[in-house]
Amino acid sequence: MSRLKLRSMLFVPADSERKLAKALGSPADVLILDLEDAVAESRKEAARQMAAEFIAAQASSISARLFVRINPLDTALAMGDLAAVTVPGLAGIMLPKTRSAADIVRLAHGLDALEARAGIAPGTVKVVPVATETPQAMLNMQSMNGPIARLAGITWGAEDLSTAIGAVSNREEDGSLSPLYQLANSLCLCAAAAAGVPAVDTLYADFRDAAGLASACRASRRRGFRGRIAIHPDQVATINEAYSPTEAELAHARRIVDAFAAQPDAGTLSIDGVMVDKPHLTQALETLRLAD
Repeated sequence: MSRLKLRSMLFVPADSERKLAKALGSPADVLILDLEDAVAESRKEAARQMAAEFIAAQASSISARLFVRINPLDTALAMGDLAAVTVPGLAGIMLPKTRSAADIVRLAHGLDALEARAGIAPGTVKVVPVATETPQAMLNMQSMNGPIARLAGITWGAEDLSTAIGAVSNREEDGSLSPLYQLANSLCLCAAAAAGVPAVDTLYADFRDAAGLASACRASRRRGFRGRIAIHPDQVATINEAYSPTEAELAHARRIVDAFAAQPDAGTLSIDGVMVDKPHLTQALETLRLAD
């Protein structure tokens, strides 16, 4: 089964007609209609209805996949969110404040019934959890060790985790992430690899700093992330470019693939005086897949 492209995932408050309309022209791979942090308590019900109507009206006319970030499973809002937005055209759910893989399994069971009710093919609606927002999640990341039904990717966040543990900030005085949040970043990468899905990096808060975003994305991609959360439409083009293979990378990947195709019994080969082996072939094939 082909993976969803999660290179850029743009948050859009589900209760803002203006921002929803603006999102229609975004080149983001995924639009995340937000029912959680971006929506005041008094607007939750209106946001649900607006999200459902937007999905029904726009799913067939825009290229972006439509996700919804529901409220956390341990709140009274979550099931109502799911019931409202599981309509034809919904591509996925972003699950905030995940505590372990058991939350994803629980969500999947709910989606089984809601898809049937809505006439949606079983398994259509995927799940991307925010996997490091609670202390329990940090202690339970090993639960992601293996394939999980409906799981399409894993992302992480630092803000809610710092609130949960009572930290004044999630950064050191020099601006770098504090050790706990560096660990959260690394655990997201490992959990995604263990589950066989792409890791999606967290938001870059200063949406006016395009150069800083580009630099952060390049570093993130080198570490293994395959995409990033966007909180402003102006961030999307930078994110898409940063997480897409360059022409030079594609050309090098094709050379590796072609070289092994020409010598299928070889374990190692030399390209431009540099030894390459099967892990390089796997990486080359993944690079070419990302360009599709």
